[in-house]
Amino acid sequence: MSPVFFWIASALMLVFGAAVIINRNPVASALSLVVSFLGLAALFMSLDAFFIGIIQVLVYAGAVMVLFLFIIMLLDLRAEERRRINFVAFAGGVVVALIFFGQLYLVIGHLRQAKLPFPALAAAQSDDVHSVGLLLFANYNLPFQIIGVLILVATIGVVVLSKRELP
Repeated sequence: MSPVFFWIASALMLVFGAAVIINRNPVASALSLVVSFLGLAALFMSLDAFFIGIIQVLVYAGAVMVLFLFIIMLLDLRAEERRRINFVAFAGGVVVALIFFGQLYLVIGHLRQAKLPFPALAAAQSDDVHSVGLLLFANYNLPFQIIGVLILVATIGVVVLSKRELP
């Protein structure tokens, strides 16, 4: 893995992870979370964990975030009104964060294993995606189909319940 790619993907995750917390608009916060998930998927891909990276994009950045955005749009949430920042609480949070990172630095500095490079990854013996697909559609085909029908019924139920009557 290229160190430059690692730092770019890590910075992407950290910046957009902070944007999830900082944004007052729930839609912008949810979209920032999607970009953070994509950065995490890029890190998984760089570690040759392709299946986990693809599942990260499909499940979290795809399905879960679509549900979050659907709920946000359904509830018609507005951006929070601006409040004054409590500087005492903000300073306390900064002090606690600095103490935490200082302790983390001291602990990692004293661990001998933290200074050693990671060993090389073993070559894959079999294709993970193929074996998971065979297991899913051979042994667990009926539960897979039942879950699909339940999700479809839940989606139709949400649409029917959220339908507004026109005067």
